[in-house]
Amino acid sequence: MDICIQTATSTQQRYELRFQSLFNQGRAMVFPCNEQGLVDIDSLSERARENYFYARAVIGFEYATPAVAPDYSH
Repeated sequence: MDICIQTATSTQQRYELRFQSLFNQGRAMVFPCNEQGLVDIDSLSERARENYFYARAVIGFEYATPAVAPDYSH
């Protein structure tokens, strides 16, 4: 996935990129993204960046291919 920098305003729809665990349905890694699934790496904390790169590295082994979905948590 490509990396892109975007600033979201409160009027824009927010999205999340969800990496669902292949072994535990209650476990997932979720990151804010744009509609195309691009994550703003610079906006993530160091730990979140590490988790994001880890989840990407183990797609098909530990996590499913990520899916983009609307983020209704805000």
